[in-house]
Amino acid sequence: MSVKVHPTILDCTHPLYSKYGQNALIAYSCTITRIEDCYIVSGDDCVAVKSGWDEYGIVYGMPTQQLVVWRLTCISPTSAVIALGSEMSGGIQDVRAEDIIAINSESGVRIKTGVGKGGFVKDIYVKGFTMHTMKWAFWMMGNYGSHPDDKWDPNTIPVIQNINYRDMVAENVTIAARLEGIASDPFTGICISNVTIVMSQFAKKPIWNCTDVEGVSSDVTPQPCVALPPVHGGKACDFPEKKFPIKDVNQTTF
Repeated sequence: MSVKVHPTILDCTHPLYSKYGQNALIAYSCTITRIEDCYIVSGDDCVAVKSGWDEYGIVYGMPTQQLVVWRLTCISPTSAVIALGSEMSGGIQDVRAEDIIAINSESGVRIKTGVGKGGFVKDIYVKGFTMHTMKWAFWMMGNYGSHPDDKWDPNTIPVIQNINYRDMVAENVTIAARLEGIASDPFTGICISNVTIVMSQFAKKPIWNCTDVEGVSSDVTPQPCVALPPVHGGKACDFPEKKFPIKDVNQTTF
């Protein structure tokens, strides 16, 4: 558990195609944290945001919240630039990611959860994201089945809501989005605005694959799935104007 973590500035390189998962940076049950000016090459997620696994994370109840990810460059051919979960049972809230560059990565932002995990992922704000050569630009999955043991509760359902993506461009993308919620518990409050995705010559259909999700879109190309209907008037998705205090903390070197 971390509280009031100051800026992280580093170059990090992991094996790209290793059979062992190695997340480059993990924000685990962190409060008031800033990750900035990072160049990461990884065979797993570049930045993984977590907060406890199933019943153990629920009991401990320590969320990751007030996290800023700023000026990140990521290369991750088999994983996500920023992954939220799947260990998210203590909750993930108030995450802001801005000025992100993804190169040859599997997905931009990926939300991983499933039945039995409980917890929540909410109030996520991402803007200023540039992606080059991606399998998916957006990926959410509600069927992530990894559990620590057989004590998990199948009646414990996660809450995924208020997920905002805006001001993004992507090129050479195979699938624009794979958004899969949970049948008994849809992911809600999804907003995507001012996003242009240029598909690869090897693009697969459907370009947008959406099930058990609800939200809106505005100024998005190609046209999103019917679960994200366009908002008339071109309303942009939210991105809070008030900054977290950690955003203005100056780093001290020794």
